[in-house]
Amino acid sequence: MSNYKEMVIVVDGLVKQFSTSEYTTVAAVNGVSFSLPREKMIAIKGPSGCGKTTLLNLLGALDKPTAGNIVVDGIKVSELYGVNESEYRLRKVGFVFQYYYLIPSLTALENVMLPMDLRGMKRKGQEAGARRLLERVGLDASHQDRRPTRLSGGEQQRVAIARALANAPAIILADEPTGNLDSKTGKRIIELLYSLTQQEGRTVIVATHDADIAARADIVLEMKDAKLISQTDAN
Repeated sequence: MSNYKEMVIVVDGLVKQFSTSEYTTVAAVNGVSFSLPREKMIAIKGPSGCGKTTLLNLLGALDKPTAGNIVVDGIKVSELYGVNESEYRLRKVGFVFQYYYLIPSLTALENVMLPMDLRGMKRKGQEAGARRLLERVGLDASHQDRRPTRLSGGEQQRVAIARALANAPAIILADEPTGNLDSKTGKRIIELLYSLTQQEGRTVIVATHDADIAARADIVLEMKDAKLISQTDAN
């Protein structure tokens, strides 16, 4: 494992509890600690309900921890609020989801341009940058001006990955990115995600049931009952 200073993510004693009633809480993440090096593909695996998605949401500042600390690339994510939290989500991390969450009224190109627009990039630069990203993820130029309903599931996921890359984040968080895809298309998406670590120096963290993703990953975090039960380094 890499030297501590080379770690892009350090998590210490992380807890996330949800209230199930006035008097009852349940821990979705319970006392999780780990550190992760840069430029690796990391798989978080485990059964449904073990806390994988909650952990990703905490890393991405989509949710707040009940206790514990998260430091991402030197930023204390667990202490972010308001504008600083929004800036972190916009610039530091990119999100890829199982159900794509593309805006149906926008074309593939416009979906990728949207994060650039939110960041304040000029329109001309947005379009050129978005087309480069769509080419990078393998979406044919003839499909870039189509709306999501005219794209296959694999094509939509490629658009979602390009959108996640729009503001050049250091970290990509992907939640079951192959869950709605056939095995052949899923393998292509896995290779695309892995290439982001090898060719672009990104850190990619994938929550998954997919054994192929776990086999391809550099590091595997295994969760069970809201706890981290193992961390395996393929190297």
